[in-house]
Amino acid sequence: MDITDVILNDHHEQRRLFAYLDEIDRDNTEALSAVWKRLEILLDVHAAAEEKFFYPHLLDIGTGAGGEDTAASETLDVIKDHNEIRDAVADVGRHEVGSDSWREAVVKAREANSDHMAEEERQDLADFRHHADFQLRHDIAVAFVTFESENAGGIIAKDRDPETFVTNHASQ
Repeated sequence: MDITDVILNDHHEQRRLFAYLDEIDRDNTEALSAVWKRLEILLDVHAAAEEKFFYPHLLDIGTGAGGEDTAASETLDVIKDHNEIRDAVADVGRHEVGSDSWREAVVKAREANSDHMAEEERQDLADFRHHADFQLRHDIAVAFVTFESENAGGIIAKDRDPETFVTNHASQ
């Protein structure tokens, strides 16, 4: 088991669930609600797991990749992205399921998430693969999937201050 593969698999699932939302008729609010709830939980728990298990290690061993000079700059960006995704996900809940405004909010959440995943795959995962040994990649993956499984019913999503996150997790 490799944390970079676990994260990529989650990204695939996120893309798949957004695509399902495209295919469900707007009047089928039961289906839209069910798929959105599953996606909302996945987005929130995935971000929390990355922040708890992946990014502290990237800060310790990463050197920057894909256009970022340091692991700290990569991590600052990702925490900002996670906050934007959490805020966009919360906004979806403020609209009537299936309505035009709900669909627009889902699109904004999708855009924030898609931009984040592209950067993470190009920068953070590449940086980690270059510097983490297989045992560390395995150990983080086990902790990550355990956390996701234990929180399959959802969590309370909280924005984080990017600077504080990097300061608190650097060189631990």
